[in-house]
Amino acid sequence: MRWRSCGTIGAIIAAVGVSACGGSRQDVNEPKGNFAVAVSKAAFPTSQRLAEHTHLVIAVQNTGTKTIPNVAVTITNPSGDAAQSFSEFLSQSEANSLGLASRSRPVWIVDQPPGPCGYSCKSGGPGGAVTAYTDTWALGALKPGATATFDWAVTAVQPGRWDVQYEVAAGLNGKARALLSGGSAPMGRFHVTISTKPAQTYVNNAGQIVKTP
Repeated sequence: MRWRSCGTIGAIIAAVGVSACGGSRQDVNEPKGNFAVAVSKAAFPTSQRLAEHTHLVIAVQNTGTKTIPNVAVTITNPSGDAAQSFSEFLSQSEANSLGLASRSRPVWIVDQPPGPCGYSCKSGGPGGAVTAYTDTWALGALKPGATATFDWAVTAVQPGRWDVQYEVAAGLNGKARALLSGGSAPMGRFHVTISTKPAQTYVNNAGQIVKTP
């Protein structure tokens, strides 16, 4: 998947440095240090169909002894292109030929983002876990032994083969770092194929939506 590049969250804050409110540093209250985590679940169907409703789920467990300040997941960019989350990045000529003002074109529509879903979320808003950082969602402090689950409900709208990459952070400002037991950064990638054949569904007698093979 050709995502908008944001690299590590720390790289963003290093470039920004100060906030727009009074010039104070945005990372002043974030604890500095390493925080042990495990990605206990990383799931996204590798074979999907147009109009199919599915979920991308990332579950992060705090395996250390310290509370994680603000556990977050960023959708990173394997190719370094400037697309929005769950979108592809068209060339300028492709965008012009389609009459598009933006070169970012959705591959998945986000039906419901992670976090609490209040009025804004139910009206198509970004949801309670959205942050000011590019393509990043956060679920707050995470105590030792606890697990935070990030769940994006999405619908496939563009056929093709795509790479979807994620990265876990312990805070939004780069001072708190999430690390796996081996010392590496908690990140991964899904290879997804979306078929041109639309998903077929029906509503059963119980009012449930059932997907047919």
